[in-house]
Amino acid sequence: MEKFTGCKVFSATLARDRDSMTETINAWLGKHPELDIVDKTVTLSSDNQFHCLTIILFYRERGA
Repeated sequence: MEKFTGCKVFSATLARDRDSMTETINAWLGKHPELDIVDKTVTLSSDNQFHCLTIILFYRERGA
């Protein structure tokens, strides 16, 4: 993993929120053009009733 200066966590358990996670992440990235994504972690966990999708983006601020 490259050196990073921060991370952003996106998590959803509801199907409609999981389905729209791409748009949510892209909107956040669009608001933060000063960040370079250097790594990511994707985790899916579930039990009998719920499925939780978590995406963590590790970023470095340009010039940091």
